Amino acid sequence: MAHSSTIAVTAISGLLALGAASFATQAIGADEVEKCYGVVKAGKNDCQTVSSSCAGTAKADGQGDAWVYLPAGTCEKIVGGSLEPKA
Repeated sequence: MAHSSTIAVTAISGLLALGAASFATQAIGADEVEKCYGVVKAGKNDCQTVSSSCAGTAKADGQGDAWVYLPAGTCEKIVGGSLEPKA
């Protein structure tokens, strides 16, 4: 079970790194990105949560109200990813 979790975390981390790299290498229009909730690592969210208005303030990995920008169409492919905040 722990091995499966490690693989899942590694895969998600890779996808997030790939998304960040694509932002750094090209200008992406607002219609080509989406807010993805529930997939960020603690302290790595892009912006506000229910309890905070600042980036980098997520208290827990996978916090349901913390989001990160990803290329459109990516979020729902990630386990735990949602286009809407989770309670």
